[in-house]
Amino acid sequence: MNKRTLAIASLMPLAFVSTVVAQDQSQQPSPLKPMDQPGQQQYFLPEGFITATGRPEPISRLVGTVQVIHQDRIAKSTARSVTELLNENAVGFMSEWTPGQTSINIRGAATEGQGRDFKSQVLVLINGHRAGTANVSKLSTADIERIEIVRGPSSVIYGSQNMGGVINVILKTGLTAPGNVVQADAGSWNLLEAKAASGGLYKGFDWYVGGAASTRDNYAISGGAPELNTAWTRYGATGAFGYQIDETSRVEGTVRSDGIYNAGFRGSSANLFAFDTRYNYSFDSSYLAKTRDGQGNFYFQAYFVTDVDDLNNPSPLSALNAVTARTTTDHNRRQLDILGARFQPRYKPFSGNELLFGLDWERSWLRSDRYRAGGSAVTQLSPQDNNQTDNFFAVYLEDSQSLFDDKLIVRGGVRQTWGATALDWTPYAPTLVTGTNPYQATTYSAGLTYAFTDWLAGRAGASSGFRAPTATEIGANFTTTPIGTTIFGNPGLGPETSQQWEVGATANWKGGRFDTVVFQNNISNRITPLTVSSTGGRVVQIQTNSPANLIVQGIEFQLQADLFQSFSWRPPVEGLFWNVFGNGYYNWKMTDYGANPLSGTDLALRINKYGASIGTLFGQVGTQYPWSFQLLGILRGPMWYNTEESLSPVFFPGQNRTVSVYEKGAFWVWNSRFELEVIKDLKLFAAVNNIFDVNNHPIFIAQDSTPCTAFQVNQNGACGNSMPGREVIAGFQFRF
Repeated sequence: MNKRTLAIASLMPLAFVSTVVAQDQSQQPSPLKPMDQPGQQQYFLPEGFITATGRPEPISRLVGTVQVIHQDRIAKSTARSVTELLNENAVGFMSEWTPGQTSINIRGAATEGQGRDFKSQVLVLINGHRAGTANVSKLSTADIERIEIVRGPSSVIYGSQNMGGVINVILKTGLTAPGNVVQADAGSWNLLEAKAASGGLYKGFDWYVGGAASTRDNYAISGGAPELNTAWTRYGATGAFGYQIDETSRVEGTVRSDGIYNAGFRGSSANLFAFDTRYNYSFDSSYLAKTRDGQGNFYFQAYFVTDVDDLNNPSPLSALNAVTARTTTDHNRRQLDILGARFQPRYKPFSGNELLFGLDWERSWLRSDRYRAGGSAVTQLSPQDNNQTDNFFAVYLEDSQSLFDDKLIVRGGVRQTWGATALDWTPYAPTLVTGTNPYQATTYSAGLTYAFTDWLAGRAGASSGFRAPTATEIGANFTTTPIGTTIFGNPGLGPETSQQWEVGATANWKGGRFDTVVFQNNISNRITPLTVSSTGGRVVQIQTNSPANLIVQGIEFQLQADLFQSFSWRPPVEGLFWNVFGNGYYNWKMTDYGANPLSGTDLALRINKYGASIGTLFGQVGTQYPWSFQLLGILRGPMWYNTEESLSPVFFPGQNRTVSVYEKGAFWVWNSRFELEVIKDLKLFAAVNNIFDVNNHPIFIAQDSTPCTAFQVNQNGACGNSMPGREVIAGFQFRF
């Protein structure tokens, strides 16, 4: 039995346990209504949003712009990773570099290309605590209840990395996902997926246990040609347990593991020899309590996270390296361990007022090693990241006051963070000067919301965020990336910062919700590698705090509507429903005032000028065979990129790699999904992704096509990169 089949088969015991547990449900409450049953439960105005303020609050009370991906959308998606799910909801730019790696850009702030969260400007959380990675491609969708996104740095609850926003992945529990489910599907390119879960409640105790595994071979691009070195295997599991001590207090804990294994890594050199294993696991435990009069609340969370990137990136063929300097092995393993705690009491001192006080503490350790082999000139080099130890402590306050019968809500907060980054001994870095650099940062948020009518509300706010420099960025030695870029550190670096303002409005009506916002995000003191030389494809850079800002201004929208309710239409058939939904943005200004003058443009890079997802879902419930059909369109707008690819001089004359900027044109991708409940609780489904078989890619300039527009001699076995072509999936889901 091969490894992939074993991963799928490992879920069968869980399915058996689910069946046994299901046999004794007599003392459990009636199952909650599933959120994936259109026509029975709609979420046009999601309540209980917790990420922005650290406590459940209606979205109508929040100053910042938020976006929620609910279970009803997740259940209708064929996304295997959080990356694919965010892209289906137009959260921002997603590079989708490889199946196991992505970067994200929201309002001009970006995660680091490899997803190293300690170098990212967008903060990714799991159950409210630091995930340890900003590479959401390694996180699967199997056990996710919902995803909450705070767009922009509009929350003082969070510290470093909160410059473009916060993405909080909230996992299922026995309270949110009671019952049992088994699901399996198969599809193009030998896709196999299986998952099973069991959740429930019994005498104050609740549980959720779930597991998932999937595998896929190399996919085919538009026209059917195989895209070699794109296979992957995923598996993970989640256990969430809670106990209601009494009516005023509760404890809960979650343990989980998730990852992508032996995933092909073609990258900018179309490498057929590189592959990665990336996984993430965590444990969190929380205590929640409130006073009997409801005036005070108490929240404490402790957590531990381990994140591993095991990278295997040889470069045996590329002419960017001399023959004797080409590598057959370049193994870089990076492990980040995090231990932290959050303490958040809040109190209502008088009518309409609520005061939150918070303390955060965290310690993390980054450890890397590296081994290289190949030609006679290949030597050992330091890892891509120097070893470092980080500590921070933060205190923050946020106060909100409602006035005029709750029509006006004024909110403000401030956070002070003290931290220290220590540069530690690192293998093969004999010139490294170890030491500790302290830093501190003050961030704020302030604003108000006002209900003009019972259906229209407005909001306005201003806020700030920061990212602390890493030990590698401040290190006095250098690192060398697999493609030949040498980057020198700078001990004098300060934190990156962002300043944001936004003005928005939300309209709600029976059956629908529309939200729009105008914003500006001003990113300053950016830590950027300044190129000091670029000769023969080999680049030398030094880290600096750029004196020039990056400014993004734009407009965003969100729409959800039940058309029959919105227009008071009478369905022609009993039980018929028809919903539409969409998310989108348009950035009319995205200017990098520190752009390299040799690049030929001052446009911000790796950010779409516009993007959108639009869809419709219609079907019928209350019939013998309930059914639904969803059509989803994803628009990736134009993007500008100083690509690392070595492009063909025939098609791209005069390229200066990592300096010359090229425009990536806009394109659409359309997906569809059909579901049919053939008997009670047994659902069959089929999906088609990339219906029109588009040959393109979110980030790479050179596609896998004929003629090849990449410079063949500098590639590593293939030429160019393309996303998957048309994909067909079919499967079943059984609930009991």
